[in-house]
Amino acid sequence: MQSYTIGQAARLLGVSPDTARRWADAGRITTRRDEGGRRVVDGRDLAAFSVELARSGGADEETSHTSVRNAFPGIVTAIKLGDVAAQVEIQAGPHRLVSLLTREAVEELGLEVGVEATARVKSTNVHIDRT
Repeated sequence: MQSYTIGQAARLLGVSPDTARRWADAGRITTRRDEGGRRVVDGRDLAAFSVELARSGGADEETSHTSVRNAFPGIVTAIKLGDVAAQVEIQAGPHRLVSLLTREAVEELGLEVGVEATARVKSTNVHIDRT
């Protein structure tokens, strides 16, 4: 399972590292210490928290809601696999993006809930890049 440092989690949530630390100190985000003593968040926990945060109205501080060149870095929050097609949901800060792609692409990218990924939007298509 992938895990994220507080700084990485903050970037994916669209908040400052200080805000993410405060949330961890308050018990809103579950953290543990890695081998190096750094506080980390498990990917599945971060995915669940990002969905909860988006549903509750967002972060405690004002964040930018723009993307550079239509790229939305975020965390995979849901995957629905069919025989041939798949639906991948990414929470990128306050933005929820859903992409339909092949099951083979999901497997080749190693996408699973809790994994960091970037949604790239062009016109009406959303493309997923594994970060």
